[in-house]
Amino acid sequence: MENILFPTKGNLIVAKNTLALSEQGYELLDKKRNILVTEMMALIAKAEEIQNHIDSTFREAYKALQQANISIGINTVEQIGHSIQEEDRVEIKVRSIMGVEIPMVSLPKEPLKPQYGFARTTISLDDAYSKFEKVKQLTLELAEFENAIYRLAVNIKRTQKRANALMNIMIPRYEKLTKDIQNALEEKEREEFTRLKVIKRHKS
Repeated sequence: MENILFPTKGNLIVAKNTLALSEQGYELLDKKRNILVTEMMALIAKAEEIQNHIDSTFREAYKALQQANISIGINTVEQIGHSIQEEDRVEIKVRSIMGVEIPMVSLPKEPLKPQYGFARTTISLDDAYSKFEKVKQLTLELAEFENAIYRLAVNIKRTQKRANALMNIMIPRYEKLTKDIQNALEEKEREEFTRLKVIKRHKS
């Protein structure tokens, strides 16, 4: 389109249509960017809240773990720790925000059952186990939000780049092209009108 040389009505229609599409595209991209930015800012606030919760829960969990180490001994706690099964129940699904795929991480909610016997354990170990389970759940939530924030940020940057290309390159180009074609056609019409007047005057 940028190589249109002939000022014809057909080319004017094409130029106007392309300009209208470019303007509409910019509006849609701008709306998309605003929605993504709003969503990202909300996720950042949630991530900060979860991070603070993790920090406080970690402190409580380590305090309980230290108490358990004192009560039953570090070696015993370590042996019990090796008996705990690795977590393999994490589920990942995907949701879409304006075409951006966001992972949703979840862990099946089941009643908390310690994976060790009670013969050599204390309340402080149970408390530490409970707190670290909570940290695990919060860490999954934080991972979900941080991943979503990253994906949104990448897409916002890409959307902004495309919107800028339309606003700063395509729209001005086709505004100028439309104006140039209109001016050329008007000049051509004036010349034709003048020529017809001259012909009519000669005939008279």
